Amino acid sequence: MELEPRQRALRVAEAADDRRAEDLTILDMRGLTSICDYFVICSGRSRLHVNAIAEEVDDQMGKLGIEPQHIEGIPDSTWVILDYLDVVLHIFDPQARSFYNLEGLWGDAARVGVPAREGSSAQQ
Repeated sequence: MELEPRQRALRVAEAADDRRAEDLTILDMRGLTSICDYFVICSGRSRLHVNAIAEEVDDQMGKLGIEPQHIEGIPDSTWVILDYLDVVLHIFDPQARSFYNLEGLWGDAARVGVPAREGSSAQQ
């Protein structure tokens, strides 16, 4: 399934939210870096939760025929990256997210609204 980068970022965020990812944020990276178009950033409560989020996103995107080009950090990591070329998912445990502070580092990036679902921790 072919998705535009923004739609792909939203699908990645929804998949992470399905596994109860915390503090979901999407940053529009266009014009700021050539790495990708969007960062999806979220947290898991523990290393196990971080890995469960990564597995859920990988599974749901795989069902759409979208495979990551690179995965960094699994197993037993505090920061996992799934690289879908135009969208890069960063899943942190709370301490690593605070330490690396990607939202602060990329403070000029516009925030993309994440559709909140009932019981969701997604940020608007």
